[in-house]
Amino acid sequence: MAVRIRLTRLGRKKKPFYRIIVADSQAPRDGKFLEIVGTYDPCQNPAAVTLKSDKIQEWLNKGALPTDTVANILRRNMPAA
Repeated sequence: MAVRIRLTRLGRKKKPFYRIIVADSQAPRDGKFLEIVGTYDPCQNPAAVTLKSDKIQEWLNKGALPTDTVANILRRNMPAA
């Protein structure tokens, strides 16, 4: 089972809000997931991001791969380790 850290969309039409989740790479975008590790709100200026750094680091150590978008979010918002 390949595990990815990716976004799942919430919110209404034209007002997106995303959860950053850990899910099996074969699961659908808004389908089953293993854990919620943060949120991303692009509608605010600047975009609001909340992260559970300890959980994200734990999943990265287990071998989970972030998508390109999530990798950019993490690079900008995770404290340097």
